[in-house]
Amino acid sequence: MPYIIATGTACAEYACPQEDVQHLVEQLFPIKPHEMKRLLPIFEHAQVEERQFAQPLAWYKKKHGLKERNDLYVNKALRYSLEAVRNCMSQAFGGREFDPSLIDHIIFVSSTGIATPTLDAYIMNELHLKESIKRTPLFGLGCAGGTSGVAKAYEWLLGHPDACVLVVCVELCSLTFQLEDATTSNFVGTALFGDGASAALVTGDGWKQNEQVDYAVPSILSSSSKTKWNSEDVMGWRVVDNGFEVIFKKSIPRLVKDFWSVHVDEVLAQHQWNVSELPFLVAHPGGKKVLEAYGEVLHVEDSVLNASRSVLARHGNMSSPTVHFVLERIMEQRPERGTRSLMTSLGPGFSSEIISLEWV
Repeated sequence: MPYIIATGTACAEYACPQEDVQHLVEQLFPIKPHEMKRLLPIFEHAQVEERQFAQPLAWYKKKHGLKERNDLYVNKALRYSLEAVRNCMSQAFGGREFDPSLIDHIIFVSSTGIATPTLDAYIMNELHLKESIKRTPLFGLGCAGGTSGVAKAYEWLLGHPDACVLVVCVELCSLTFQLEDATTSNFVGTALFGDGASAALVTGDGWKQNEQVDYAVPSILSSSSKTKWNSEDVMGWRVVDNGFEVIFKKSIPRLVKDFWSVHVDEVLAQHQWNVSELPFLVAHPGGKKVLEAYGEVLHVEDSVLNASRSVLARHGNMSSPTVHFVLERIMEQRPERGTRSLMTSLGPGFSSEIISLEWV
């Protein structure tokens, strides 16, 4: 039964209030005035107050090619990843010093840039991780990547119970903004997406240093994945000469009700849990409508999704790291031993990832 003993996050350096981004879009977006009037309420109703971007807003006023965008991604994604990892390690063992050589496997999750070798190799060198470390980079999971990365760590640790896994997620969604893309998907993405990084330390139940953890932490009881047939066009990227164009279908909230609802019922039934037993969900806040759909499916109080709403308001949707921001916020509240919850994210595919948790 692996454990998540610590989390850490990092934000991009340019804080952008939602109204400033909206004003920029009004100036730049290549659509007719009546269409702009129809779409602008998306910004006002997104429940996003502020986001953090890797570049100042003035950068988005000009055209940028794939090379320039990707060079920025490599440089800044590495910087944010290292900050998140260091913040994570500083939280382990109640703030006592953490030795990076204890890490046996690094899982690196990202879908907004390309690097070969992948950035986990650079992280390994910067932190002086041991040369025998296992490396697993995961690309293309989008918003589902944060939960999927932890799930992959859990599954590996079942066979290596005396080991420790570092999961790192980083996304620079803002670098994908396309100045001349007049699609509604690009508009919605511009109203929601932000940049950030996260890290989580996941340990096997036989890892010797677990005895140094003197506070309640979430144990991982199971992981579950479900991918809907013939749904590749629901969300993702379209690669063009200028970079990535976002694909973001308006059917996503409906899929929460029609598809995710079946998945979450399966997981609850597996553990014989009643949703009323769960005081909170560690839910990726894909957007306001997705959170509303979660609530409608589960018939839960608004408070169950408070952490997700708070992260959405302060950071927007950062794709894969976002669910770790929610987990960090919940772990800071020190839930009591025996508290149960589900960690869940949705992503391209169309896919659903769910992890069951119990604090011990």
